[in-house]
Amino acid sequence: MEITEKQREKIRILQQDEINELITYRKLAKIIKDEHNQEVLLRIADEEQKHYDIWKKYTGESVKPDQFRVNLYFWLSKIFGITFGVRLMELGEEAAQEAYKEILDEIPEAAKVLREEEEHEDELLEMLDEEALRYAGSVVLGLNDALVELTGALAGLTFAFQNTRVIALAGLITGISASFSMAASEYLSTKSEEGEQDPVRSAIYTGITYIITVFILVMPYLLSSNFYISLSWTIVNAIIIIALFNYYISVAKGYNFRRRFLEMAGISLGVAVFSFALGSLIRTWLGVDL
Repeated sequence: MEITEKQREKIRILQQDEINELITYRKLAKIIKDEHNQEVLLRIADEEQKHYDIWKKYTGESVKPDQFRVNLYFWLSKIFGITFGVRLMELGEEAAQEAYKEILDEIPEAAKVLREEEEHEDELLEMLDEEALRYAGSVVLGLNDALVELTGALAGLTFAFQNTRVIALAGLITGISASFSMAASEYLSTKSEEGEQDPVRSAIYTGITYIITVFILVMPYLLSSNFYISLSWTIVNAIIIIALFNYYISVAKGYNFRRRFLEMAGISLGVAVFSFALGSLIRTWLGVDL
C-alpha cells in the first residue's frame, strides 16, 4: 500500500526501536549462563525480528542499530540485572508509542504488532528468573526495618545526646546488632515457610541490606560535628535510598513507584519526627546533659 512520507518517518522510528532491542537482547543472551533466561531473551529477539521485517516492508530500507542505546541498556542490564535493564528499555519507548498512535488506523499491521509488543513480550519478561528479584522480599525487609528503626533511633539519639560521636557510636551498635537479629529472624521465618527460597540466602540478603543501610545513615554523624546538620543529612540519605530502591523495584517488577515511595518515605519520616520529639522529652525527664 502507498504511505505518505510522514507515515514513513513514523514507521522508521518503530523500525529503529525494533533493531535496537533485537541487538540488545541477542547481546545479553550471549553473556547469560542461565539457559532458561537465555532462551527467553532469544524468543523476545525473534519477536523483535518479525516486527522489524514488517516495518522494513513499508520503509523499503534497512536501519542500523543505535550503538549508544544498545550499549547503554546492555550495561544497565549487566550491572543492575537483566529484568531491570530490559524493562527500562521497554519503558523508554515514548517516541515509538507516539508513532503507533499516528499510524494505528492507517497501517493494517500496526495494531497486531502493538498488541504483540504489549502482550507477548510482557509475558516473556515475566518468565525471567533472577536471584536478586526472587529475594527482593528479603531486601525490602532489611531496607524497611533499617530505614524505619534506625532513622527513628538516630533522630531520638540526636536530641537526647547532642554529640555526633556518641550518636554515631550508639547508632552503629544499635544498627549492627539489629541487622544480625533481623537476619536470624528472616532465616527462621523462611525456613518455617518451606517455600522455594533458601533460608540462608534470605538471611544474607536481609542482613547485608540492613548493614549497608546502617552505615549510609550513620555516616553523616562521623563526617560532621554539627548534630542538626548530621540529622538533616541522614534524612536526605534515607529519602535517596527509598527513591532509588523503589524506582528499581517499580521498573523491575512493574509496581507503582509514586505510591510505594510516598508510603515508605512517610513511614520513615513520621517515625523520625516522633522519635526526635520523644528524645527531647526523655532528655528533659531524666535530666541528661552530655
